Amino acid sequence: MNTNQMTKIAIHDNFIRFLENKEQYENRVTSVFLEELLKMIEVESTLNMTELHTIACIGEQEPINVTSIAEKMNLSKGNTSKITNKLLNAGWVRKTQLNDNKKEVYFRLTTAGKKLFALHDELHHKEQQRMYEFLNKYSESELDFIKRLFGDLSDFYR
Repeated sequence: MNTNQMTKIAIHDNFIRFLENKEQYENRVTSVFLEELLKMIEVESTLNMTELHTIACIGEQEPINVTSIAEKMNLSKGNTSKITNKLLNAGWVRKTQLNDNKKEVYFRLTTAGKKLFALHDELHHKEQQRMYEFLNKYSESELDFIKRLFGDLSDFYR
């Protein structure tokens, strides 16, 4: 086996280990975050990450309809409808209609949903800062390569 092939094997192994560690980290952070969050806003509810990100999508774009949520989150309209109905029943979002379009249903956040949105946004900001600090150890050319690599990986897994 040549050096190039051995390097590719090592890259693949490191990538798989990265994905496993990332999943474990996200599960830990999500569990702690949601537990603390639900205590803070005093709501009895369970949420998964897709539901939480749906709340974030609504908060960023409100008013927004099911079709637009589905497009922005890369979900089916059917799945998005199920999620928004769960969020509606749990009191995170409310339905509205625009004055000039009474057929289309739009979603807005409730007061509890706005609190959740703000806390979620704060968590994302902290994670973003954590990533920036991590990337400080790389040179400009290394950062350009990392940017290209993750762009290519995103396209590869699309």
